[in-house]
Amino acid sequence: MNLKQHTIQKPVTVSGVGLHTGVIASMTFQPAPVNHGYKFQRIDLPGQPIVDADVDFVVDVSRGTTLEHNGARVHTVEHTLAALVGLQIDNCLIQLDGPEPPIMDGSSIKFIEALDDAGLVEQNALRNYFEVPSEVRYRDRDRDVEIAALPLDDYRVTVMVDYNSKVLSSQHASLNDITLFKQEIAKSRTFCFLHELEALFKANLIKGGDLSNAIVIVDREFEDGELDHLSSLLGKPRVSVIPGKGILNNIDLHYANEPARHKLLDVVGDLALVGRPLKAQILAARPGHAANVEMAKKIKKLMRETQKPSIPVYDPKVPPVMDIKQISNLLAHRYPFQLIDKIIHMDESSVVGVKNVTINEPFFTGHFPENPVMPGVLQIEAMAQTGGILVMSTVPDPENYWAYLAAIENCRFRRNVVPGDTVIFKCEFMAPMKRGIAKMHGQAWVAGQLVMESDMTASLVRKK
Repeated sequence: MNLKQHTIQKPVTVSGVGLHTGVIASMTFQPAPVNHGYKFQRIDLPGQPIVDADVDFVVDVSRGTTLEHNGARVHTVEHTLAALVGLQIDNCLIQLDGPEPPIMDGSSIKFIEALDDAGLVEQNALRNYFEVPSEVRYRDRDRDVEIAALPLDDYRVTVMVDYNSKVLSSQHASLNDITLFKQEIAKSRTFCFLHELEALFKANLIKGGDLSNAIVIVDREFEDGELDHLSSLLGKPRVSVIPGKGILNNIDLHYANEPARHKLLDVVGDLALVGRPLKAQILAARPGHAANVEMAKKIKKLMRETQKPSIPVYDPKVPPVMDIKQISNLLAHRYPFQLIDKIIHMDESSVVGVKNVTINEPFFTGHFPENPVMPGVLQIEAMAQTGGILVMSTVPDPENYWAYLAAIENCRFRRNVVPGDTVIFKCEFMAPMKRGIAKMHGQAWVAGQLVMESDMTASLVRKK
């Protein structure tokens, strides 16, 4: 699984009819900045409202997952989101000139191919994984549906479907490596039973339904007149059943267990609505959109309960965003005033740096030598250097600028910093930069305990 966030290199567009609305629309995948996540944009509506891909905004799960946010709706989002998750794309703006993504062939493969054509680009921030800390379970006893998320340092999904049908009996599908999504899952198409079609039409659904974008399973005896009626509904020449396969004569199955694989695809797409990439083992028995969404709500609730606000997580095994050489190329500081060893996170509004404090620091020889304590002014300097890197990142040519500390306010020291401590500094913009002036709030932690914080003002000055 990727360590860093990714977006796409360039915009790419697909077009087609929406499965349920029957409206022809174009959908454009746009590159997006770090920590943007997945957002839809209805560019056909006044104000071009943004619809966040968030489980809190799900309003309908009738044969698909529908979002509503900022007064706009987007229908059937799961296949689009599954493609983004399957390619480990973290940040993307999905622009639509209609109410629903095109159904294409009923799978995610056309979206995958378009995104591959756009190309992926690694971004300068770590992925914000949510590692499920303990078992999460959703159960609907009436429908005999159960989904579980178990702790795992990876993302794996296993699905079982059972429709109590002679044609579609129990099937299983598994995805044990997210990099195999394109190869093993993405081509799996949506499906329905023959007896469901007329009911779906009467419910004002599948207006864009076609024998080219769905597998129709024939699960009972039928009369010739029924197939003639179905052909009339679909506006197609007379359809028939493929002998021995129990499906209509649209196209052959890609896999013997294609329905189970498509249900797995839906699970991946719906769980994307938690808003963060997951590390978990997902086990789903007879899932559907309603159950998937309820499971996503449970996971998001757990995320909120377990998330420690604003305290950065430092894992020394993970490669840094900037190492000491890259920091030296950006900042002018040198020994003994180069005080930041690593940058482990940076986005458009925040940065996190690491300082390893050792007994060999030159200031310990004269600053409380019998009781070595890192001077508060140097803690501020280390924090200012961390913030300086954030400020320098706002210009395309940082080598042509100096970042100066202009003011310190509301500074508090809460605990001594001593040899052996690893200090984590985080600086965040308090407001957008204006005319080269940046206001930031900085905090410093040791072992999860806040040791210092301050508001700072920095000035970005072009070199003469």
